[in-house]
This record gives sequence, structure tokens and C-alpha cells, in this order.
Amino acid sequence: SREYLADIAVKAVKMVAEEVNGKWTADIDNVKVDKKEGEGLENTILVNGIILDKEIVHPGMPKRVENAKIALLAAPLEIEKTEFDAKINITNPEQMKAFLDQEERMLKSMTDRVIKSGANVVLLQKGIDDVAQHYLAKAGILAVRRIKKSDMEKLARATGGEIITNIEDLTPEDLGEAQVVYGKKIGDDDMVFIEGCKNPKSVNILIRGGTELIVDEAERAVHDALCVVRDVIEDGKVVPGGGATEIEISKRLKEYADTLGGREQLAVKQFAEALEVVPRTLAENAGLDQLDILVELRAKHVKPTDYVYGVDVYSGKIQDMTKINIWEPAAVKRQIIKSASEAAQMILKIDDVIAASTKSLGSSPGAPPSGGEEGESVSED
Repeated sequence: SREYLADIAVKAVKMVAEEVNGKWTADIDNVKVDKKEGEGLENTILVNGIILDKEIVHPGMPKRVENAKIALLAAPLEIEKTEFDAKINITNPEQMKAFLDQEERMLKSMTDRVIKSGANVVLLQKGIDDVAQHYLAKAGILAVRRIKKSDMEKLARATGGEIITNIEDLTPEDLGEAQVVYGKKIGDDDMVFIEGCKNPKSVNILIRGGTELIVDEAERAVHDALCVVRDVIEDGKVVPGGGATEIEISKRLKEYADTLGGREQLAVKQFAEALEVVPRTLAENAGLDQLDILVELRAKHVKPTDYVYGVDVYSGKIQDMTKINIWEPAAVKRQIIKSASEAAQMILKIDDVIAASTKSLGSSPGAPPSGGEEGESVSED
């Protein structure tokens, strides 16, 4: 399952990656991740399009549309209420009928505009009147309503369509395209799949799993994988994992420290030793002896070409990370070292620490603490 999910993450990010001014960028917000309990992790799928957690609005509408021409509407297909209060006095049944007939004509005019555009699928951000549903169903058009704004934007990127705010402005050029649009029951929920987009700049991963705990954990793992792939695509550089990079940097810093004098040498050596916490932690988490692993790693990193040796937590041995495909994004490594260094600098710049006194723990509320002041000042050199 791990390799399967990793493969899906790589494919998803590559689909949404774009080259801008000679540089590759990948916005993982364009990878929509949904999760549904049921089946197993191996049933997780990547859709080159979008999945909507919605149902088709009318039972008379088609459940599947091939070669879909998709209208994306931010406007409702219903008569909206006015922003001000108004009263209409109706004195006879003919007036009531005329009122209802006019409302139906307005709704038919809206649906006629959609039909005239050539759309066979309508995806709405807002609502759709029952009368409009009837006319669309009669024309063989599939419709979905009350789609989130963020999903509408992803649909536009996936299908190549334009989001229309005024139905009168809808033209055939505004329609998006997909190979197929269909409704399907996933678990206990009805969902609508928009698949087969030609050049999707937004895709969808649907995670399946036996329990809520499993799908939640898989979702976190997929998100982490997406971030890693994005970093690799945008930076274009990777380094060996398994603590190989940290132990090599530590070794070279110690060599550099020997060329320095005074306190600078001690500071550089201490920084070098701090980097060794990564392979030590890996060894500890794998149930290995930290000291033995660290000694063996140092012995392996002799020549400049030995920078590839790190901890293989699966075999419990020191291995060439490039041969077993253990890599990490260089951008992540740089950021980790930078963030840790900045945090250490902030701590070192602290002059005084105000510590709470433990003597006041036994005193009653409102009473002064016994045995001295509430706090004490500690100076740091």
C-alpha cells in the first residue's frame, strides 16, 4: 500500500505541475483529496478530473454522460428573492395563474439558454428550481447543485471551462470538457465523477480504507507525500536519506573546525555533533544501538564518495542509500538546518529567564507566597 500511495502522489503532482518562465512549479492545492470509509487502501484512486461529494439533482436526469460539455454556473437556476420586501395583491385565480406562468417562463428561458449553449452537464455553485430541473431532465442534461466555490475553481482548471456569473453570458466557448461524467455510490454516499479531462490542471485522489482511523492516517501520509514530490519538482535536487547527509556534513564541519582557533572551533564542533542527532534518532526508532550505528557510520564516511552511506531501518544495517532508493528533497534538508540554527540562535540570545517559584504552590489563593518572592531572575552568560 505504501508504494501504491506513493505512486499516486507522484502522478498527481506531475499532472498539476506547470513550467513558468523556465521554472517548474506545482501547487498541491490543485490536488483535491477526498476520503471514504470502505474497501481497502489498494482501492484508492487518482482521477484526472474532479470528484464531487454530491448527487445528481433529478431522478429523470441521465446517470452517465459521455463526451461531456460542461457549463460551470456561479448563478442560480431559480428565481431569487429580492433584497427588499414587496407585497403583491392577487384578487382572482387568473392573476395567480398569470404570476406562476410568468415564473415558469423565466425559468424556461434560463434553461433554454443552457440548452442552446450545447451543454449536456450543468454544475452549479448555487441552487436550481424544481421547474428548471424538469426542463433540464427533459433535455437529457445532468445537473449538480450547491458545489463549493473552491471545487468550482478546481473544476474550471480541470475541464478548461469558464465560471459564468450571468446565464445570459453563457456561450459554447465557455464550456469545459471531460470524457465522462457519471454518478456512483461510494459507501453510503452518492458522488459524481468528472473524469478524462484532456489536460487537467486540477486532479482528485479518493482515499479508501476499512476504518475512519485508517483513512485519516492515509490522508496525512498522502499529504506529506504530495509535499515531498512538490519540493523535488520545484527544487530539482535530492540528497541521500537515512542520516547520510547529516553525518557527512558533521564530518566535514569537524574537519573545518580543526582549521579554526579559539571558541569558534568549539562552536563549530558542537554544531557538527548536533547534526548527528538525526542518524541517532533513526537508529533508536528502529530498535538499534545508537552508539554502534554512529561509530559504524563515522567509519564508513571516509572518502568524499562515501557520503551515500546511511541507516537502513528495515535491515538494521548501514547501506548505500542511492542503491535502495532512500532520498530526501534537498530543499527540505536546507530548511531543517536553517530553522534549527535560527531557533538555537534565539535561545542563545536570551539574557534573563524569569522562573516561577515552586515555594508558592502550597499557599492559599490571594495570600503572599511563603519564603521569598514569587519569581527569581536567572542571568545567562
